Amino acid sequence: MYLNQPTTPLRLLTVSVLVLLLSGCDKIPGLGPDPRVAQRDAEAKAIGGACRHALRGLEDCYTLNPKAAKASVFAGWKEMDAYMRENKIEGTPSVLTKAEKPEPRKGSSNTEIETETRDPAASRNRS
Repeated sequence: MYLNQPTTPLRLLTVSVLVLLLSGCDKIPGLGPDPRVAQRDAEAKAIGGACRHALRGLEDCYTLNPKAAKASVFAGWKEMDAYMRENKIEGTPSVLTKAEKPEPRKGSSNTEIETETRDPAASRNRS
């Protein structure tokens, strides 16, 4: 019964005005992108740019940052590459060093473990 009623011009005008007003609203909760996702994307792009500036290859950058999204890392690397080429900027080589293991103390030997060999006949109960 309600569906068969003709739409009045006033109702049609009200609905169209509401649609137009809401279409320009950016702050409707739940309609925008998640800020955490945008932050992770921006961080991954920054990682890619830093890798390019440090003269690292993409594969090395992916290996050093396994949690970063590869597509965003590549986008950041590519943007930095274009920027460096346009402005004729030379990269700065990375200065990564491996942490050296401390030398073992003289009193303890972790590599060699001495064990006693037992004589099977000596371990028998002689009662």
